[in-house]
Amino acid sequence: MPRFPALRPFTAPLLCAFTAAAHGAAPFESDSPWMLGDWNGTRGELAERGYRFNLDYTGEMGSNLHGGHDHDRTARYSDQFAFGSHLDLEKILGWDATEFQLTVTERHGNNISNDRINDPRVGGFTSAQEVWGRGQTWRLTQMWLKQTYFDGALDLKVGRFGEGEDFNSFPCDFQNLAFCGSQVGNWVGDSWYNWPVSQWAARLRYNLTPELYAQVGAFEQNPSNLERHNGFKLSGSGTQGAMFPLELVWSPAIRGLKGEYRAGYYYSNANAKDVYRDDNDQSAALSGQNYRSRSSKHGFWLGAQQQVTSLASDHSRGLSVFANATLHDKKTNVIDNYVQAGVVYRGPFDARAKDDIGFALARVHVNPAYRKNAEAHNRAAGVSDFDDPAYLPVQDTEYSAELYYGIHLADWLTLRPNLQYIRHPGGVGRVDDALVGGLKIQSHF
Repeated sequence: MPRFPALRPFTAPLLCAFTAAAHGAAPFESDSPWMLGDWNGTRGELAERGYRFNLDYTGEMGSNLHGGHDHDRTARYSDQFAFGSHLDLEKILGWDATEFQLTVTERHGNNISNDRINDPRVGGFTSAQEVWGRGQTWRLTQMWLKQTYFDGALDLKVGRFGEGEDFNSFPCDFQNLAFCGSQVGNWVGDSWYNWPVSQWAARLRYNLTPELYAQVGAFEQNPSNLERHNGFKLSGSGTQGAMFPLELVWSPAIRGLKGEYRAGYYYSNANAKDVYRDDNDQSAALSGQNYRSRSSKHGFWLGAQQQVTSLASDHSRGLSVFANATLHDKKTNVIDNYVQAGVVYRGPFDARAKDDIGFALARVHVNPAYRKNAEAHNRAAGVSDFDDPAYLPVQDTEYSAELYYGIHLADWLTLRPNLQYIRHPGGVGRVDDALVGGLKIQSHF
């Protein structure tokens, strides 16, 4: 994800300038984009010929300083390596306006949210360490081909990638999952698969104006892709249907300050389980019958990012605001709505012009039908004592807040110490509010 408030992808001229500036950079130079430098000029030469390689690392530490389900003040660490290559096939093979991307990721470690913050009987919604998840394993995360047509007005992308790479996308500098990446995938995770999971997909984008584009996609919905041992699975066995996202994206420059506004809709034609009712329109938990199978699932999202101030001497410095909201199918989804908002200030001090400060708040709301299902489950089991291991805690609303300071030590290394406050972890009011201390490391080798 780009570092906020860089709201739009690099254009070709910027990439050329970037390559020129980095050409010849020695290892560990602070103004080099890579810790290992330009490989004595080889890296820059390869880029000019169409070959770009990257090795990125993200590490996150989380410690429950106070509260949570288990008050033991231990810490957990999780991380991710991403090995990628981007090929300009016009330069390499003469294929007009064609690119290829290949990325393999590896995740491992543990998450403080799992056994210290959230009640393990129901788990949680947000995660204090967003880089953890989807199986701590190796995965083929990107393998796609993209070609543009009509002087760049239309582009088609096909291969393996996740929905959040193009749709409902959002930067990932915060450490709490509620403020990182595509939020639809966080709350409809059984249907919408974000990074690092990939699936067969196609995305078509048309630029209506230089500032406005529309895009539509079709993504294989195959739960077997989520399984740890299927990180490199390419067959379509296990496919249950398809996810179809549609989005309109407007990227204006208001008084010279960049913004990005997104509005989208998703529809899944795969069968989805009702969260409460059986085939007779009764409580499945009470009747003991199977939950009703619904023929589809759908939802909406809105997102906004806007830089609102800048310095005359450096337009990259200043205050930016953002907000995101999602709305989901109440018949089939545990979360029926989610909202968050926050601010980022880049370059807070003249001596630290590349540092940034971020603060955000989020609210995750549980579908009332899902709450009714938990209550029915407890009645059917004959349990009412919250401390009974067989009791299923009733979940309602979870609130999260995060404050971070990004220390830009070099163009290839940023440290983001942070504090997170989670009220009603997992939406369970009986779980103590938690204060989490974190540290996020973002590095480019």
